[in-house]
Amino acid sequence: MTATTPDVRLAAGLWVAIVDRTSATFTVSNLGFKVVHGRVAVTRGEVEVDRSGIPVGMRAELDLDTVDTGIARRDLDLRKRSLLDVDDHPVMTYTADSITRDSSGWRADGVLTLRGTSCPLVLCGAVLADSTGDAVHVLATATLDRTAVGIRAPSLMIGRTVTITIDAWLAGTVPG
Repeated sequence: MTATTPDVRLAAGLWVAIVDRTSATFTVSNLGFKVVHGRVAVTRGEVEVDRSGIPVGMRAELDLDTVDTGIARRDLDLRKRSLLDVDDHPVMTYTADSITRDSSGWRADGVLTLRGTSCPLVLCGAVLADSTGDAVHVLATATLDRTAVGIRAPSLMIGRTVTITIDAWLAGTVPG
């Protein structure tokens, strides 16, 4: 699969994530040298497209209760109040009202809300070549400074930056 930035003119309206085909993954350094990979379930996602076929807004929700790094003990630690605080804040959201073209495809300037705290987050992505008329395949990434949402831990234990990757399939809805 290769990323492209075709001059796709999407139908106006709301495009929703096909959640069983959409994933959110992350990587972060651990103990200063090891890279930890994990995943979180996407429970909702949508992109609003204007009459000219240009995306103008987006929103996504992720279920932090599903955080999975492949090590149960680490996953339990991530749930703690000092890290993701999953018991009090089980959902992570991302919203963007500014989506523009850039050299890699699209750039969404938005707000990530996690642990009851919000911070700006830029998500950059591209439409992939295997998109069809009925569904659009998008791959996007963002780099989060975890301290911006109040996650405090020694950088040696947990790297300061977390790379988030969204691999989404979106289906158009009938305007109503």
